Amino acid sequence: MALYFVPYALIVGQLGSAFKDEAGGVASWIRNTSTKRLAYYAAWTYWVVHVPYLAQKPSGILVSLSWLFQGNGKFVNEVDSRLVSLIALVIFLVFLWLASRGLTTLNRIGSVAGTAMFVMSLLFILLAVSAPFMAHAPVATAHLDKLKTYLPSFDLGYFASISMLVFAVGGAEKISPYVNRTKNAAKEFPRGMLVLALMVAVCALLGSFAMALLFDANHLPKDLMANGAYMAFAKLGGYYHVGNIFVILYALAQALAQISALAFSIDAPLRILLGDADPEFVPAGLAKLDDRGTPTRGYLMTGILVSLLIMVPTLGIKNMNALYNWMLNLNAVVMPMRYLWVFLAYILLNQQLKKFPSAYRFVKNKYAGMAIGAWCLVFTAFACLLGMVPKVNFAKEPGTWWFQLALNIVTPLILLALGLILPAIARRHRGKQAA
Repeated sequence: MALYFVPYALIVGQLGSAFKDEAGGVASWIRNTSTKRLAYYAAWTYWVVHVPYLAQKPSGILVSLSWLFQGNGKFVNEVDSRLVSLIALVIFLVFLWLASRGLTTLNRIGSVAGTAMFVMSLLFILLAVSAPFMAHAPVATAHLDKLKTYLPSFDLGYFASISMLVFAVGGAEKISPYVNRTKNAAKEFPRGMLVLALMVAVCALLGSFAMALLFDANHLPKDLMANGAYMAFAKLGGYYHVGNIFVILYALAQALAQISALAFSIDAPLRILLGDADPEFVPAGLAKLDDRGTPTRGYLMTGILVSLLIMVPTLGIKNMNALYNWMLNLNAVVMPMRYLWVFLAYILLNQQLKKFPSAYRFVKNKYAGMAIGAWCLVFTAFACLLGMVPKVNFAKEPGTWWFQLALNIVTPLILLALGLILPAIARRHRGKQAA
């Protein structure tokens, strides 16, 4: 939090303040401080990293529905990954079609579900931390009263998990338009960001401690990523003698939140890419809207990429739980790549402070600002690269380990390289028009 999240949030504050009239976010920041070509690559990166996110959402919906109707997590451990991927593909295509026709009602439902998820998270911390005292629940992890229990092992596995932390706290650039809506941006915004960072830190630490009370930290279930939250609520329901009520409420909130996030993430990032598209880099045909105002060809491009990412991994990952874990880890590798542009924009901004004055400044000295921006950029890149190391046991599953490593390297490279194709198509299209 101190070395990454707080500087990251305050960096976004200065960028948002300096470019308060720009609506394009990261791409606008890069365009103002650098070139149009770099701005296009920033916009492409911001969109394309959502492809693995969209591919992962349908399986998350299936897990929540399984707990909602079956009351257990057997679905993840018993169903073949190929069958699950086929169902997930159908779910995605259905929502791709629905999103093209507008889903304002579903977005409102998502807002309610998001609030419900926040309430359930706070309820979990409160119930789990108080369970040993209020419900006489056993403490699953031994030696919680000793400092060594909380110290990690600084090995490859530890450093490979840093990308998950970066993935978890990222996204602060989305609040940049609100910096100048405060009465005193120079004081109120950084104060608000520090309070936010403190809230996130407290919830993360207490949430981790609560999980350690319910699960043995030295012998975690293999399906913890997919089923952990549901199993935790199931245990709490047993401790407080309320049956499966917590599981049902959480599964319902999670299902609605994931459905809404899937629909919203199909449309919003694509419109950011195409809405501010420069015809020099994005073909006019791709940005063309139909009668409903939908970029049909953009939706088609999204559908093809996500469908491939849903189905191709099943060639080497047969277990549903392993596929779920891999997809989540892939998101932790790919999603933080968009934050690299945020820090690059901040470095470039500090080189041109006189040209872009702002009501709020994170640090006054431009060289200190450039150093902080460089630190955050290098740390993010370091996390993304180490995050590519597979989370499976090499000794037990060498074939799966190599397959996942290949996917973790090839997938980001292909997604980013595809961004080089559109400018070539746009250039060819302009040549035909000129002819």
